[in-house]
Amino acid sequence: MINNILIIDDEKELSSLLARLLSLEGYNTDIAATAREGLYLFKREEHALVITDVRLPDADGLSLLGEIKKINPFSEVIVLTAYGTIEDGVKAIKDGAFDYITKGDEDNKIVPVVKSAMEKAMMHRRIEHLEKQVGEKFSFDNITGNSTAIRHALDIAGKVADTDTPVLLIGETGTGKEIFAQAIHYAGRRKKNQFVAINCSAFSKDLLESEMFGYIAGAFTGANKNKKGLFEEADNGTLFLDEIGELDISLQAKFLRAIESNSFIKAGDTKTTKVDVRIIAATNRNLEDEIKKGNFRDDLFYRISVVKLEIPPLRERKEDIKELAEYFIEFYSRKLNRIIANVSPGFISALQNYNFPGNIRELRNIIERAVILSESKNLDVNLLPKEILFSNENIYSPVSKNLEEIEKSHILSVLKDTGGNKTKAAEILGIGLTTLYRKLQSYGIE
Repeated sequence: MINNILIIDDEKELSSLLARLLSLEGYNTDIAATAREGLYLFKREEHALVITDVRLPDADGLSLLGEIKKINPFSEVIVLTAYGTIEDGVKAIKDGAFDYITKGDEDNKIVPVVKSAMEKAMMHRRIEHLEKQVGEKFSFDNITGNSTAIRHALDIAGKVADTDTPVLLIGETGTGKEIFAQAIHYAGRRKKNQFVAINCSAFSKDLLESEMFGYIAGAFTGANKNKKGLFEEADNGTLFLDEIGELDISLQAKFLRAIESNSFIKAGDTKTTKVDVRIIAATNRNLEDEIKKGNFRDDLFYRISVVKLEIPPLRERKEDIKELAEYFIEFYSRKLNRIIANVSPGFISALQNYNFPGNIRELRNIIERAVILSESKNLDVNLLPKEILFSNENIYSPVSKNLEEIEKSHILSVLKDTGGNKTKAAEILGIGLTTLYRKLQSYGIE
């Protein structure tokens, strides 16, 4: 418990007095007379702060400090002594003690010191909690799917995560390359440091160079102060270069030098800036083809692609569509405060029969749209956009076996053949134009 304090001192009267004093300040206290008893209590229940005497019957309090920090480095320790020396105080602080207090002489100091130590302990726990939340959010466990293709990709990503090896993620737009990059970062040794992402296609050549490497004041007109580049921001962390295939050929040599040497020179500067950065890059282009065309340097390609990881498009992992759809339905139901109690088999079948050129990003947008447009607690095929209902797969592969769906598929097929000409379609179908409009309206198609 964050409010718990453990007092370890063989002077029972002093321990009791200190416990009463701290309880009046709203803290919960436990008391131990020996190091052994103290370690037992510390292991049994979480304590944010330990106040220990430097001389205990069975141990040196400074040695005990080290044991406590091994068990929980986020717990703070205040060392008390009746025989204060500068050497002991310096050693205690070096070994990780929050403070070192002489008994009797500084009784008035204990409460404010305890308060400061508890605030520090709380801050550490908040940071730890946030790091845990971020790690969980971007973990491999949150990449949905059980298809062979996605499991293979996850297996490779998991093996390379705890290394500093450069990774090149290859896949179509919308397949989740940045999600993979984040998962690799947060599963690795650099997870407590920055994950910095940039889309190389989003900036002009000159602006991208400034963003990546930074500059010093006066480097050019408008450079009024020093600016850190993203390489420097990502120091000791990971730099994710999205759409690296769009990187201007004239900048590629500078990128290669920075990646190989972990150093660069800022615009306007004369000295080298050293960094320690892991590189993860991504592209939807075939970089080998770009090399042949003269658009991409082969030496840069080989440097960033020590491990190549292909993220499969959604059409190659259709068995994952149902699970992904259910995930997005739940997500957007919560986000939009809607209740979705039923999803028709036809809705899921229509999604599974569609090729998703926009991949997971397109599926996510379709589900968000369906949840918004639903006027009941049900999701049915009439909530799907025309591009899905008019796709070849759905027209020629009925989304269900009932007569109504077969009729619908036939009508949509005829409409497609007539280029959307409803008058001509009605003639071919042998029904009135008004009847066709009524049926299309019932399908949610205007």
